[in-house]
Amino acid sequence: MIAVEQWTGEEALLLRSVMRLSVRVFAQRLGISPRTVSHWAENTAGVCRPSMAQILDTALAQCTPEEQEAFRVRHASLRDGSGSAATGDARPAPCTVISHKFLPVYLGEQVKRLHAAGIPRAPGPGGLDQAVLPGAHPTARTSNVHVYACGIALVHLEEHRRVDSLTDLARWRYRSYLADRSWVGQRLSCLLDEHGVDVQVRPASLDPEYVLSVYELREHSWTADGLDTALQLLTTPSVLVNRQDPEDIRPLGPGVEDDKFRTGWAHPEAIAFDGGASRGVSGWSGVAYHPRSDERALTMDQILALELDVQALWAVSSHILHLIEDGQDPVMPEEYSWRFLRSAYFRLTTARPTETAQHRVMREAILATSELPDRLRAAQDALRESNS
Repeated sequence: MIAVEQWTGEEALLLRSVMRLSVRVFAQRLGISPRTVSHWAENTAGVCRPSMAQILDTALAQCTPEEQEAFRVRHASLRDGSGSAATGDARPAPCTVISHKFLPVYLGEQVKRLHAAGIPRAPGPGGLDQAVLPGAHPTARTSNVHVYACGIALVHLEEHRRVDSLTDLARWRYRSYLADRSWVGQRLSCLLDEHGVDVQVRPASLDPEYVLSVYELREHSWTADGLDTALQLLTTPSVLVNRQDPEDIRPLGPGVEDDKFRTGWAHPEAIAFDGGASRGVSGWSGVAYHPRSDERALTMDQILALELDVQALWAVSSHILHLIEDGQDPVMPEEYSWRFLRSAYFRLTTARPTETAQHRVMREAILATSELPDRLRAAQDALRESNS
């Protein structure tokens, strides 16, 4: 049994990290307020009260053997001084990143003609029926329109970037979002025209509701803490730039990125997934991954396949919940009603016999930070109630 002599905010956050839980779910598991978890992130050196230490002791005792071992190893690293303070390589540096953007749009019934015209693609982890059309993006390395029979058109853009700092990448990311969202609307409009979908029956907007990114970190000079901080910043680039004016994204100020590296910054709601052969971080706005040259490492194809289905289902559930917010009864075709969502939920949240440990922790981290399971359950309940 692992014994923690003195629980601090740092140890508490380490426990959440190895359990791979979001702030909200971790707080629920411990029976405490999410504010307490956020306070630990703001005061990592603060010592927990005896009553809180007992709660954390119990939570650690209830962890799986794998989680306890991960906690033991990483806790020893912290106490040796190698896990909390940044090392010499922990500073801004040039790197090469492969950016994957996901831009989903709900088309509803109008997706049928596009789906029929696309090239069929094997279902992903969510078991969704999909076909693929060419994206024809003017600058992306590759671009595709994934057309899901459940009513979603999801554009996937792959772009390769060499940048001098992660702040430069963050500026490019947000600046390009405006142009890419506009381009997606135009591209989908052209595809609907090509396949004879009447303008009068199209959705009111073809603008993606949001954009999520997956970054694969390739060439870089970081090791240890520098790499961990870089992955955290790739996942949450908003901490590096001022986004008040979407058309004029600027760095927050000189030295901001240096300070993040110096202090070993980590977002309190991001969840790390690493298994020795690779390192990754999942957050609300994106996923960052650094593969190792090892046959045990996760592949980008595995991460992208999961994200494609996650983003498609997020868009479906978002459409249903927006209808409820607008005071309407949500209605979906029978084959894509609540039973369809229940099936997708089960497929995404249930481990498969052939699933590796790394794949499992990656899947759980992405699902936890996206909060998709909660949205699927809410949409499923709404559809069941509407049909009753």
